[in-house]
Amino acid sequence: MTRFVTKLSAATAAFALASVPGLASAQTTQAVDEKTGPVSFANVASVRIGNSGSLITETQRSPLTPGQSKLSPDRTVVPRDEGERKTFGGNWDVNLGRYGASANPYPAGIASRDHNVLAALQQTTVPTAVAESNYALIDNGRGGAKPADNTVLVLEGAKSAVDCTSPGKPVSSTSVARIWVRDESGALKPSGASGVDVKGLKLGPVSTVQAENLSKEKTSSDLTVSRVTAFDQLIRQDGWRNGDVTAAAGWKLEIVTHVRDAAGKDLREARATIVLGGVSCSIPKNFVAKPAGGTGPGAAPEQPAVPGTVPAGGIPPQTADTTRTVVGLGLLGGGIVIGAAAMLLYRRRKPVPVREK
Repeated sequence: MTRFVTKLSAATAAFALASVPGLASAQTTQAVDEKTGPVSFANVASVRIGNSGSLITETQRSPLTPGQSKLSPDRTVVPRDEGERKTFGGNWDVNLGRYGASANPYPAGIASRDHNVLAALQQTTVPTAVAESNYALIDNGRGGAKPADNTVLVLEGAKSAVDCTSPGKPVSSTSVARIWVRDESGALKPSGASGVDVKGLKLGPVSTVQAENLSKEKTSSDLTVSRVTAFDQLIRQDGWRNGDVTAAAGWKLEIVTHVRDAAGKDLREARATIVLGGVSCSIPKNFVAKPAGGTGPGAAPEQPAVPGTVPAGGIPPQTADTTRTVVGLGLLGGGIVIGAAAMLLYRRRKPVPVREK
């Protein structure tokens, strides 16, 4: 078993904190309680494979003082490296909006765009979050001549947002311009904007078992696309917490793949759940917003943003042992100071694998 660890010395931590503009002052002018105060979270895409495996991309947490944490536009796909692919499997990709001229996975007319994924604490100390982009689920096992030939599902103009203004008025919204699904004829066509429930979709499993006699023609999937309506439906790190009053939003994809051989015999059933644009906000039951400006889900606060990103991580599907965790998975619980310091280190070096005895 392998566990990823990173050592953070006191000297390095002090240097890292000093290198983050405004971080020292943020700690002395903390506006909300880290563990029980107003907070929001935003995540562009996370996956649960079967019952034990999960891949959670970078989660944005609202700062402890008015400001915002926004996902870098460089995150354009899941999985983005070999480490994530080992967890996610080798067959699927999820495009997050941006694409190159020769790698367009979307139907004609859907332009490349950057996502907007952020968690904010407004000047009023009201927590808000928003996630908006285009999403494409790609099955590389289809073997299409061009990227769009491998796309089986598209959420065009998807947006999820939350705003916890008061205990009696938590607001959540989830919308999409159009949902595209590949039909029985093999064409990618619009299927409304309220959700999808499709049986027999030509979509292979998220990962392939070695020496498995899988037939692409006989294998199919059942796909359900619906709105996130409860906090527990989000795929999240342990530090992604709720509160006395919580609002949640996002798009949830539930996929059951019936893996069959050339004779149509069932070999196994593969399950995966994907949450796109998962967001939440939470406040205490006695929360009262401060009188100030800055309103609306994802509105830019007047003060500069304070780092609050948790690096991506995951638990591989072959084990449910939570001790094997990529660095950053639990940083939310450490607060903005530890999170910012570790984030700087994470960008400078990769975690060192250490064998457990």
